[in-house]
Amino acid sequence: MERHGKEAKSMYSLILSDEVVSAVDRLAYQMNTSRSGMINRILAEYVSLLTPEKRIQTVFDEIQQLLAGTGFQLLMKPTSSMLSLRQALNYKYNPTMRYSIERINMGGVWRLQLKVLLRSQNQSLIRYLNQFFRIWQEVENQLGNVKNGWSIEDARYLRPLQVPPEEVSDEDFGQQIARYIQALDQAMNLYFEHLPADAETISMIGTVYQAYLQDSAYPIK
Repeated sequence: MERHGKEAKSMYSLILSDEVVSAVDRLAYQMNTSRSGMINRILAEYVSLLTPEKRIQTVFDEIQQLLAGTGFQLLMKPTSSMLSLRQALNYKYNPTMRYSIERINMGGVWRLQLKVLLRSQNQSLIRYLNQFFRIWQEVENQLGNVKNGWSIEDARYLRPLQVPPEEVSDEDFGQQIARYIQALDQAMNLYFEHLPADAETISMIGTVYQAYLQDSAYPIK
């Protein structure tokens, strides 16, 4: 995640002992990152440099802490570019929804994006889920004045997460993302509990989103 300009990287040659490289490789494997990424992280921490990777890790840590104990489970160990969670959907056989916060490159500048995904061959379920995402998008448009690059297709929802103002810390940003995910998950389950969706269902979804707005000093745009 960047708030100022682009992330510059260059190639450098280093002479390291085999023992050091082996130790770095073991640590990189444990952290699910590359050798270069691990060396960059070690050196940045040593010189007290706040890298984009470190900032994203802070955001991810806050998301995990806030969602811990609420039914969300880690799908895999977080990396410096992705945090993946899963949550059961309250519908028939309780299919698994996957929530991923991903680091993406937008014109050379790194941003975060939320991906919500369901892997299913059930066409009725896919159709219902796509309808919910469209309702949620309209609710955000009307109540939150949010108009950004959503993508909805085959039970997959992609939503860029706009970086908040400078005064919002990375910890607060992570908390806002977690609250947004909670609101989205709550609204989704309400929708499936009251199928077929009608005006009352949409109103309940709007109430969930309004509660999220009231609880957020800087709602996710």
